[in-house]
Amino acid sequence: MRGLPDILIEPVVRMSLTEDLGRAGDITAQACVPQGTRMRAAISARAAGVAAGLDVARVTLALLDPAARVEMRLSDGAAFTAGTTLVTFDGNARAVLAAERTALNLIGRLCGVATLTRAYVDAVAGTGTRIADTRKTTPGLRALEKHAVAMGGGLNHRFGLDDAVLIKDNHVALCGGPAEAVRRARAYVGHLTKVEVEVDRLDQLREVLALTAPGVGPDVVMLDNFSLDDLRTAVIETAGRVTLEASGGVTLKTVRAIAETGVDVISVGALTHSAPSLDVGLDVIG
Repeated sequence: MRGLPDILIEPVVRMSLTEDLGRAGDITAQACVPQGTRMRAAISARAAGVAAGLDVARVTLALLDPAARVEMRLSDGAAFTAGTTLVTFDGNARAVLAAERTALNLIGRLCGVATLTRAYVDAVAGTGTRIADTRKTTPGLRALEKHAVAMGGGLNHRFGLDDAVLIKDNHVALCGGPAEAVRRARAYVGHLTKVEVEVDRLDQLREVLALTAPGVGPDVVMLDNFSLDDLRTAVIETAGRVTLEASGGVTLKTVRAIAETGVDVISVGALTHSAPSLDVGLDVIG
């Protein structure tokens, strides 16, 4: 799916417009622009990047001017250069001006996430390792930001607490060890629910590998802040029995070396919590 369904976009756009329009609407446009004035405008990129969330522009303007015409000039996932036109509008001028900041804020944010993700994906090209996101997302924007990660070529980790088991260090501490935590999880969830456990030492990995009979052990083991040497050892000792995910403090400078240890997935919180917004702008055309 290259675009997001409107049902996911619209609540975010409505919230953003409500915040921006306040109680009286766009009083600047009302004062300066005669009612009924038409306007042609374009959203263009002021830096190179990867497109994501462009449908936000269409949904935003449709809420303010249902009769407006919107043309998507690129598809989500497409790479572009500085100066590229992403979206064009033809509609009521007051509506376009009221929609401008909401559309630009969200598109800039999502293109920024997709662009940073593409940089990580490119950095591990040829290793066979995949780049995944985390739940370290902007509150209220998770579905949109995870879509942007996918458009940048990354994998989506779980979307929330309810769609997969991820046993973290605090769960392990409360259960008395990673193997016991996995046993409890397996006894609780159904056969379609994936179980992942986080370990931070090789002895913990060995403990959970002893549970790797089908339907007993974890599906995925997260290797948290392992050294490169320990990652290599983990890959050798696991021998493909479970998916290995490396995580913890990953940067563009370190991600290639981590991938070259042979892990299957590298999860990177920075894809969403540290991606800079891409510079995009809206200007009158024609």
